[in-house]
Amino acid sequence: MRYTYIYAFIDAYINIIFYIITAMLMIRLARIGKKKQPYYRLIVSEKARDMYGKSLEILGHYNPRTKAAEIKSERVKYWISQGAQASATVNNLLISNKIIEGKKKKSSKISKKNKVKLAKKNAEKKEAEKPTEKPVEEKTVLSKTEAEEKKPASAAEEKTAPAPTEDKKKEEKVKE
Repeated sequence: MRYTYIYAFIDAYINIIFYIITAMLMIRLARIGKKKQPYYRLIVSEKARDMYGKSLEILGHYNPRTKAAEIKSERVKYWISQGAQASATVNNLLISNKIIEGKKKKSSKISKKNKVKLAKKNAEKKEAEKPTEKPVEEKTVLSKTEAEEKKPASAAEEKTAPAPTEDKKKEEKVKE
């Protein structure tokens, strides 16, 4: 009779281990802080299970207000080796604390409405950054006589009024 209990216990233990291995495991944050005072617990649990319910193991704590993290790095590495996946936020937290190596993941999603706004802003920035094309001025080589004609000979000539044109002369004659 004793042996039947032992066999039943071993059978249940094997089923639990098989279930843990085949189930999708996640390392994620479970909020345990007060209202307006967030504080998180780093846990390992099945992906389908409620993160505030029963978890397999508590791996540490994280306080986002002070950015203080107390993480059991050996246990995190063990669970990752067993096939557990870290959520995007936990992955970034582990990378910043140098527990694992890799690139940070994008943890927040942008809504369609905000994507459209960002696209418009980026398009406006690109248009503003584009250099305006200035027409290229062609330089013509002038002979010495043409250059002298264009330049005033002295400062006195610059101050004097320009000579009246033929149209102005005709107008003056008509007025007289």
